[in-house]
Amino acid sequence: MLKIAIENNYSETAYVVRRGAGEYDLKWFTPGGEVELCGHATLATSFVIHIFVDPGVPEMHFHTLSGELIVRACDEGGYTMDFPIGAYKPIPVSEAILAATGGMALEAYYDGEGGDMIVFVPSEEALAAFVPDFDLMKRVDGRGIVMTAPSSEYDFVSRCFYPKLDVPEDPVTGSAHTYLTPLWAGRLGRAEMTARQVSRRGGTLRVRLAGDRVFITGSARLFMHGDIPFDL
Repeated sequence: MLKIAIENNYSETAYVVRRGAGEYDLKWFTPGGEVELCGHATLATSFVIHIFVDPGVPEMHFHTLSGELIVRACDEGGYTMDFPIGAYKPIPVSEAILAATGGMALEAYYDGEGGDMIVFVPSEEALAAFVPDFDLMKRVDGRGIVMTAPSSEYDFVSRCFYPKLDVPEDPVTGSAHTYLTPLWAGRLGRAEMTARQVSRRGGTLRVRLAGDRVFITGSARLFMHGDIPFDL
């Protein structure tokens, strides 16, 4: 699976095994190794299952390293993923965090257990213009660095960097929004929000906080299909 992920050279490659209609085993690999949770690859997997494998199945249960994840097809199109919230706690902004964010870091959150480092920066414009130094980012604790800012058009925006996993910048990151959603819900005082990841490709997500779960809604589009020979 890692060899195929390296050949694909996408942020994540998803692998799914069908147990039966609506029940599946699911794993995700970056070119740098296996990860415990990936949102956009889960969304893509749900799209493929719903359209091609078990056409029209309304609800998909995925058994993963992060436990059971449920994805539901929306009547208006798209899919809603039911994820556990990410663990985090406030930490001081260190010199390493400040350097890795171009001096912009205002606040930082990290669980100390290998999750994402969440960093608040002043503005959407500064975040969009930010040019990352991946060597500096690798010196910061955590799996990756998620930078986020308020937005005039959306409720909040973000960019996500995972150079330790050989993913310099992830285009749209569902797992990062398991941290961002509760953090921004607390700041904005509402449970439902619209988020935008301002990577070069970009993507818009609808998010909702409900207890210890985060519901993330997005859509997918088929752009290629084919076969991979299993003689790697």
